[in-house]
Amino acid sequence: MAQRLVFPDAYAAADLITFAGRAARAGDGAVHLRASGGTLVTAAAPLLRQGLLDSTPTIIGMRLLPVDPELDCDLVVEAALLQIAHDDAEAVELPETAVPPPLWSAAEVPRSGWSHAGTLDLAVLAERAQWGMSAVAHALPIDPGDLIVQAVRGKIWSAPDEDLGGLPRGVAFVARTLGFIGEDAEDVGVRTCGRWTRLTLRRGHVLLRGPAHLGMTEVRETGHVAALVD
Repeated sequence: MAQRLVFPDAYAAADLITFAGRAARAGDGAVHLRASGGTLVTAAAPLLRQGLLDSTPTIIGMRLLPVDPELDCDLVVEAALLQIAHDDAEAVELPETAVPPPLWSAAEVPRSGWSHAGTLDLAVLAERAQWGMSAVAHALPIDPGDLIVQAVRGKIWSAPDEDLGGLPRGVAFVARTLGFIGEDAEDVGVRTCGRWTRLTLRRGHVLLRGPAHLGMTEVRETGHVAALVD
């Protein structure tokens, strides 16, 4: 029998499959699964740098789900191979084999020491994501090769965006790609810790490692329960 992740309800199991499905269509198609103390941290990198000359920023999306308190794991799998167990809607079957951990999955995200750096309007985040995707589509020639696609994406998603407080436009792309942008209005909290910047949305976190971007408006607490310790 395949190894399983057991969740407290079918909703949480389906949530993981939805996240994995989105991750499978972007980046390297891998999802990092870390479970301990009843929490499953799921992470993927819809944007990642490929090669020394690639300007694409590596940006990680992270979502936290309740899971069996006795489960303890740390592995990377092909997202497209995760599936709901045929005999249990509250369990997700893992692939028979894991994949070699990509570099982004080894990054040590700080668990404490985060400082408030501002807020972003969710509607602005959604608009900049849509603008960037349109810009990529219009900039690509007919039948472009992989190198051209990567160059265009890198240029557009790595560009600092004034509407996002100087953060690279790719943070908006990752938030949209992984389903973190909902229909309800929301203030997106921005926090920094050393070279890390974190956007906290109700549906997940977007993490960028690079120069800290400051100068945004003061953060207003929205009542979101952030699983990453401040």
